[in-house]
Amino acid sequence: QLSEDVEQVSENSTDEREGEMEVHEDASSVILPDGELGTTTPSLRFSKTCLKNVFSVILLFMYLLLMAVAVFLVYQTISDFREKLKHPVMSVTYKEVSLYDAPGIAFYPGKARLLSCKHHYYDHIPPLIHPGQPGDIECTTQRINYTDPFTNQTMKYALVVQGPRDVKKKELVFLQFHLNETDQDFSAIDYLLFSSFREFVNSPEKAKFMKDCESSYSSWKFSGGFRTWVKMSLVKTKEEDGSETVEFKQETSVVNYIDQRTQPRSDQLFFVVFEWKDPFIQTVQDIITANPWNMIALLCGIFLALFKAADFAKLSVKWMIKIRKRHLKRSHQVMNHIS
Repeated sequence: QLSEDVEQVSENSTDEREGEMEVHEDASSVILPDGELGTTTPSLRFSKTCLKNVFSVILLFMYLLLMAVAVFLVYQTISDFREKLKHPVMSVTYKEVSLYDAPGIAFYPGKARLLSCKHHYYDHIPPLIHPGQPGDIECTTQRINYTDPFTNQTMKYALVVQGPRDVKKKELVFLQFHLNETDQDFSAIDYLLFSSFREFVNSPEKAKFMKDCESSYSSWKFSGGFRTWVKMSLVKTKEEDGSETVEFKQETSVVNYIDQRTQPRSDQLFFVVFEWKDPFIQTVQDIITANPWNMIALLCGIFLALFKAADFAKLSVKWMIKIRKRHLKRSHQVMNHIS
């Protein structure tokens, strides 16, 4: 009886092992869904991978386009910088002053004689009491003889007068000349403006100073029988070598003088007024708008963007290769599992 029981138990255990083997075979033959394996279905996983790859390729092309734009900007920036170096622009600035350095007014009267010279303020010139007669000479004047700078043979006589200074009080200088006779059809007096009467006074060689002024500045004329107003403005020009040149711009207006002397006269009277047009000194200089530091900063930014773009493209390619390898590995694992 005991042996029969042992045989029955052994048969039952054998049957149980055979049932377990059948269950394992059935389980191995059944393909479980990927959701139960902790992953998505193969088709969904493939579509996501494809989208990621397409998106990566699009990003790569976008960054390549940006790199091309950056290279073009570098070329354009360097070209603009070289062009601006070749063509500087003119800069004009205005400086307001209350007092000018008194200019020098050099007259070349010839046979004419200075009758009167006065400083007036607030643009008010009182009427002449005795026109044609010697009056007060309240201006600072100096007489000088020097040779003509263009011929070096002719002697020239100049009467140098100190010009107005106070622009806020509208200071002006009023001068009257008298010419008794002339051998020309037109009677006029030449004059020359230079920047500083003080420099002329302090110059050890005044003749050479006047020759240099006549060589550098333009001369003008005012006619007899008229009252001539000269409004001056000062222009300073800075050269490339750092030197500074000064010139005058002037606006001239002429008013007819009515000679009210009782007896007809054959002589000529000259009247001229010098005043400042405005309190602004105009400074002109050539400047180069291209700033090398700005260009260097721009180029550094562009090259930094290029390196970042190249680094991103390299990482994108590595990521795409990694995703491709992972996809191939999973496909191989699924095929092995199925087989």
